[in-house]
Amino acid sequence: MAAKKENKTEIESHSVIIERTLEAPVEVVWKALTDIEEIKRWYFGIAEFKPVAGFSFQFTGGKDDRIFLHLCTITEVIPRKKLAYTWRYDGYEGTSLVTFELFPEGNTTRVRLTHEGVETFPANDPDFAKDNFVEGWTYIIGKGLKEFVEPKAEEGDISAREIVTTRLINAPRELVWKVWTEPDHIAKWWGPNGFTNTIDEMTVKPGGAWRFMMHGPDGKNYPNEIIFSEVVKPERLVYTHTAPKFYSTVTFEEQGGKTQLTMRMVFNTAKERDQVVKEFGALEGAIQTFTRLEEYLVTAKQ
Repeated sequence: MAAKKENKTEIESHSVIIERTLEAPVEVVWKALTDIEEIKRWYFGIAEFKPVAGFSFQFTGGKDDRIFLHLCTITEVIPRKKLAYTWRYDGYEGTSLVTFELFPEGNTTRVRLTHEGVETFPANDPDFAKDNFVEGWTYIIGKGLKEFVEPKAEEGDISAREIVTTRLINAPRELVWKVWTEPDHIAKWWGPNGFTNTIDEMTVKPGGAWRFMMHGPDGKNYPNEIIFSEVVKPERLVYTHTAPKFYSTVTFEEQGGKTQLTMRMVFNTAKERDQVVKEFGALEGAIQTFTRLEEYLVTAKQ
């Protein structure tokens, strides 16, 4: 029987630490922390946000009788692992630091929120009391973020919302990465049997887009748009497919001159996943795509 995961709240002399385990993969939690459209749905009404060190953003929050303008600047970004930014209030002394740390644990993610430096805020003002920060972060992490990233009962658990395709490819990792990330190569093998591709744009970097048209054997055209959120050469690609919407992580693992290739597609709901499987044959299509890649690599190695 698995041990029960504990939630933690700690109050150190200069820090508030909230730790929660969320029933969602790290890719989903990271996107919730860094995608502006998702941030608005569980956090504060932030107008602009970019997960880039040095980027400044602001938002308002507080009680009805007292609203504060929060001023923040990002200090550190480690994709899927850490996000940190300064946190201060317009017109008040003091500067603090907020840090989100993510620890993947299978299909769950342990989130540790640390807010340090709250003692630099006005000591005689009850609105800046440490207990208020504990209460606020407990709600934000334990309810806001948790309810946003965890599937509702009708959506099914993560296994019901994902499509995972994996294969040991008889080619070195650098070559597999190359034919997956260069438009002249991927256009020649991407997609199920009988499909061809026209690549309009492929910028493989965080925030970059991959826009292309898939031409089916039945004569139909299928437009696709992908936005990359993480690119770690030659280890990992993380991106969002816009319509139908799903999040993908592709990993390239070196195994004795071969490559363990895994593509993991996560949908918001089990219903959306099943619809893609039914309408587009996504399960068999992914298998055929990997087979076409293997066949292409034979000629690419020559």
